[in-house]
Amino acid sequence: QVQLVESGGGLVQAGGSLRLSCAASRRPLNSVDMGWFRRAPGKEREFVAAITWNGVSINYADSVKGRFTVSRDNAKNTVFLQMNSLKPEDTAVYYCAARPPTGVVKITSTMYTSWGQGTQVTVSA
Repeated sequence: QVQLVESGGGLVQAGGSLRLSCAASRRPLNSVDMGWFRRAPGKEREFVAAITWNGVSINYADSVKGRFTVSRDNAKNTVFLQMNSLKPEDTAVYYCAARPPTGVVKITSTMYTSWGQGTQVTVSA
């Protein structure tokens, strides 16, 4: 099973940017589809973005479209989430997740089998 570790979270002012990274080990990243999810205080975990193993298919939640970009570097075994124009409502713990490759992006968290520990993103007004 792939092991995932997120990094890059922090405190940023509204309108700022952060780049999250998700480093994979134990299995090559090109053997899994990847997703980003987040959980805000008092809310359910929600889908943010997903990318297939080969980067061909990508999907975003409506709330982040045009502001967030998911990408992957399989040679470096890392997936990225570039977050621009951040808003206070983006404050959450962000998780990366992996699932067996299907070539079709999945937005349901229960479809993912491996999860990182999460990284906190806080956006101040």
